[in-house]
Amino acid sequence: MKNSNGFISFVSSGPGDPELLTLRAVKRLQAADVVLYDDLASGPVLGQAREGATLISVGKRAGRPSAKQETVNALLVEHGQAGRRVVRLKSGDAGIFGRLEEELQAVRDAGLPYEIVPGVPSANAAAAVAGLPLTRRLTSRRVQFLTGADVTGGLPQDQNWAALADPFATTVVFMGQRTFPAMVELLVKNGLAPDTPALLAEAVGHPHQRLVRSTVTALAALLQAEGPSKHPALIIYGPLAKGDEQP
Repeated sequence: MKNSNGFISFVSSGPGDPELLTLRAVKRLQAADVVLYDDLASGPVLGQAREGATLISVGKRAGRPSAKQETVNALLVEHGQAGRRVVRLKSGDAGIFGRLEEELQAVRDAGLPYEIVPGVPSANAAAAVAGLPLTRRLTSRRVQFLTGADVTGGLPQDQNWAALADPFATTVVFMGQRTFPAMVELLVKNGLAPDTPALLAEAVGHPHQRLVRSTVTALAALLQAEGPSKHPALIIYGPLAKGDEQP
């Protein structure tokens, strides 16, 4: 039997630094009976959850054992129908490459009330720690976000490569460490200058944070040689990606 007191909060945890949580995110964590959290939304952020809350890891990481999306959907519905206050904790902003829509649909189909709590996108956090803006009048007039991996983990082939090679755009690549070398090859073929500035932002907001300032071709060569890091990272390229040279 459904309990009308159940409620689902899709909470964005930002890049992982508790100080970058919104006030609403903290309030929802402190009131939750159950927290279903991603790997990238764990660590210090979970310290905001109330004592006694049930914490369930449902993270998905490439190349590692991961919870299936159907399992996550079922847990949301199960706990919501049991009348619990549920926080679905997602990294960055929940609406950016977080499979939010699938979970929303499961909750809607079950007739459960819900809300979405926005947060600091990881792209904005990375730009901030690197000391750079994402836009600039005349020379960087738009920002574009894309995923560097399709459902198989490979480079998506149905991209608008001309748009992604636009020299007047700042482009942010999520989940692209493995595929960036192949991506750069196509970008250069479509007109992107090989010396276009690029930034690798790894583990933003965590103690082991690392920023690598480079060019698209040099960064592609580095990733080809080193392989992807075990830490989450995103790549920003475009006219502003060089940023502040200070550490």
